[in-house]
Amino acid sequence: MAAAVPLALLVLLLLGPRGWCLAEPPRDSLREELVITPLPSGDVAATFQFRTRWDSELQREGVSHYRLFPKALGQLISKYSLRELHLSFTQGFWRTRYWGPPFLQAPSDTDHYFLRYAVLPREVVCTENLTPWKKLLPCSSKAGLSVLLKADRLFHTSYHSQAVHIRPVCRNARCTSISWELRQTLSVVFDAFITGQGKKDWSLFRMFSRTLTEPCPLASESRVYVDITNYNQDNETLEVNPPPTTTYQDIILGTRKTYAIYDLLDTAMINNSRNLNIQLKWKRPPENEAPPVPFLHAQRYVSGYGLQKGELSTLLYNTHPYRAFPVLLLDTVPWYLRLYVHTLTITSKGKENKPSYIHYQPAQDRLQPHLLEMLIQLPANSVTKVSIQFERALLKWTEYTPDPNHGFYVSPSVLSALVPSVVAAKPVDWEESPLFNSLFPVSDGSNYFVRLYTEPLLVNLPTPDFSMPYNVICLTCTVVAVCYGSFYNLLTRTFHIEEPRTGGLAKRLANLIRRARGVPPL
Repeated sequence: MAAAVPLALLVLLLLGPRGWCLAEPPRDSLREELVITPLPSGDVAATFQFRTRWDSELQREGVSHYRLFPKALGQLISKYSLRELHLSFTQGFWRTRYWGPPFLQAPSDTDHYFLRYAVLPREVVCTENLTPWKKLLPCSSKAGLSVLLKADRLFHTSYHSQAVHIRPVCRNARCTSISWELRQTLSVVFDAFITGQGKKDWSLFRMFSRTLTEPCPLASESRVYVDITNYNQDNETLEVNPPPTTTYQDIILGTRKTYAIYDLLDTAMINNSRNLNIQLKWKRPPENEAPPVPFLHAQRYVSGYGLQKGELSTLLYNTHPYRAFPVLLLDTVPWYLRLYVHTLTITSKGKENKPSYIHYQPAQDRLQPHLLEMLIQLPANSVTKVSIQFERALLKWTEYTPDPNHGFYVSPSVLSALVPSVVAAKPVDWEESPLFNSLFPVSDGSNYFVRLYTEPLLVNLPTPDFSMPYNVICLTCTVVAVCYGSFYNLLTRTFHIEEPRTGGLAKRLANLIRRARGVPPL
């Protein structure tokens, strides 16, 4: 009997904490979704979102146990008193003119005293960036939507962007307690027209070489949304297979959109073969119509000749027929491009356009870049040109990249604006709406927030001829080898005096013959 008591206590200790954990409702949750959008150019955009929300005060509470929220990021928030973090890796350029406004934007912290902004305009995004990103997911890449994240398919696309967003979210109206939200987003654009042999048809297997088999068991919501806004039931020009059970309509980026919903938590959605392959087929070729032009898009380029001076120009397009709106333009220029601020010009419709706000922070050589921020009013149906001249600096020979003749990259300009909406949006419940709908903060229903990035620029700098040292080394070594070799040969050679030898038998015979002829001997 005495031996049974410790055994009972051991069983109680093993089962007791588990029972307490099950009795207490979980304080964290996971939602995952995939949005597939056919673009006007014929490409297909796929946007993944994985949101982990934890009702915990990480900066106040001593947290030691992590369930869904990554421990590495939780310790980062606690140790450095982090307020917000937005980190993204992007390969390619989002073509706003042909693809429409970007689907994802990252809001910033408005407190400039605590804001840190950095851009690396040239970096190769590869599997080494994707693997740690997938390890932050509760189900990694074993189940749920993350099984589609196959590296060899994601990196052979026209556009690829993966990001991590961390921010606090208020639990109540007074914001007396907060929750921490982690959003992992990944956006890719597939050129389905080329891979589909001239057809705009697509499927999950064609894009990702995989299909959906099961939802993530830790997720409270796992859905796939397919944009079927252009679907016309009367003409039946588009076929979506399998047919969706429900649809969702809302105002997204100022336009009314309709989405087909596929809920992976619905047991009837995944068939007996545990395979879900969503397909979209065009029964007849769609009409070749010009893609709709977004109300706001931009273009940036560098002009000039020679390697001394140049000019940076940014074109801001407002295609709205009758409404003007302001745009916040942010530029970070490397220190080796010395800006002439007095040459800054802003013109709209051939007239000078004075910014209502301007902030400039000069660069320091080898310490910090130029920072230029302006609030510009864009007139309706206009093109606004922002230009500034610069002078190229001469770097030290140790500061050049391994391939200096390729050029140096300049980070893109950042545009933030409240763009007028075509259709007025209604207030929605952010917790009940899809994740992609909660990324667009709006002040009212008549505007929607957009953040755009222009192209990164490639600028050539005065570059010395790095082949000259090689030529000098080769010439010097040749001269030294010839001169030193000859001089060393003269110093080390031994000279001997040889006595003249008498001729041999042949010489004697020749002299006899010469004497017989009366010719002097040799």
